[in-house]
Amino acid sequence: MAITETEIQSVKQRYGVIGNSPLLNNAVRVAMQVAPTDMSVLITGESGSGKESFSKIIHYLSPRKHGQFIAINCGSIPEGTIDSELFGHEKGSFTGAHESRKGYFEVTNGGTIFLDEIGEMPLGTQARLLRVLENGEFIKVGSSKVLKTDVRVVAATNVNLLVKVEQGKFREDLYYRLSTVPIFVPPLRERGKDVELLFRKFATDFAEKYKVKPITLTEEAKNMLLKYRFPGNIRQLKNLVEQISVLSSDQTEITAEVLSHYIPKESSLPALYKEQNGHDSISEREILYKVLFDLRKDMNDLKKIVLEGAGNPAQTAQLVKEHAGLFESVHQEVKPIHEPVTLNINPASAEPPETEEEEVQDISHVAEDDSLSLVKKEKELIMRALRKNNNKRKYAARDLGISERTLYRKIKEYELEE
Repeated sequence: MAITETEIQSVKQRYGVIGNSPLLNNAVRVAMQVAPTDMSVLITGESGSGKESFSKIIHYLSPRKHGQFIAINCGSIPEGTIDSELFGHEKGSFTGAHESRKGYFEVTNGGTIFLDEIGEMPLGTQARLLRVLENGEFIKVGSSKVLKTDVRVVAATNVNLLVKVEQGKFREDLYYRLSTVPIFVPPLRERGKDVELLFRKFATDFAEKYKVKPITLTEEAKNMLLKYRFPGNIRQLKNLVEQISVLSSDQTEITAEVLSHYIPKESSLPALYKEQNGHDSISEREILYKVLFDLRKDMNDLKKIVLEGAGNPAQTAQLVKEHAGLFESVHQEVKPIHEPVTLNINPASAEPPETEEEEVQDISHVAEDDSLSLVKKEKELIMRALRKNNNKRKYAARDLGISERTLYRKIKEYELEE
């Protein structure tokens, strides 16, 4: 039986799902369709996008609605205790186990368990979970007795589990067992005007909570809000509205200028990104290599400009004017680590190569510079930063733009310790 738009709106209102974007409505529709079954569901989406709300829709629209619902964050439970938390333990099974304890799978028999951040679950626990999903069986820690349970598992993740499977950090059989029905919860930046609806809802809630007038946005402020990417999604928007409601309680209409003080500025640092094939973000070393490649290219272009304009002051001035951005780029990239360097170049006195052979030699010298090892360059940068800061790693790491832990690891790797 097809689910109508009226039914979707009713469910969203009942479980506090705000918004009308097509992607959001589709996620609600899939949750409603799968709820009456006992199929395993994998909810994917970024952190803070509201995945737990969908797990509640699935539970309370299912025949298990009178059973217990428990939400567990797998990333917040230490690896040494997660088996005990989920499956229970016997008295004396480990240090501190003074009495027997029931685990969540035993307590929620007949109900639903929501496993958030399932990608953080240890491999050993994954094997135990797979047995529950396939046979409904589990064994307590420190016991040899097989127990039965009838629990529906709804899992959620904000990472690409297939990448974790390729890396050997997540069981492939468990992945396919969990993702019988996948539900994608869209990030806030892909939900269009839903941002305004959520803003008004949070503004009304906080006005009631703090006994102030609800804040509103001017048209310019609305446009600014819609353009912001909200990496923290709904959670970040809620915190933003709470800040403005409290700190700007003397203003009921928020302008773009006021809003700009609360929206975080875009970072100018190199951003980590995900490749098109879904692999994890690139490493710090790869970022450094990319910076070095770009810097080397700029320096080579700079050499060519000097060679082309040698002996012709007017041409040199024109080239410098045309490539002003290049000179600025090189200056900005070198400035954090190197001391200012003054180049005394007098185009009028610069002598052009007397022969074509001499010019070829100059270009071959540039090519020789290009072949330098990036590892050697990285090592030199680290040594220079350490010398500049009298071997104080904290300040050297700050100049290099990396963490102190990463610097310590690289010092070990390159054997730079004295």
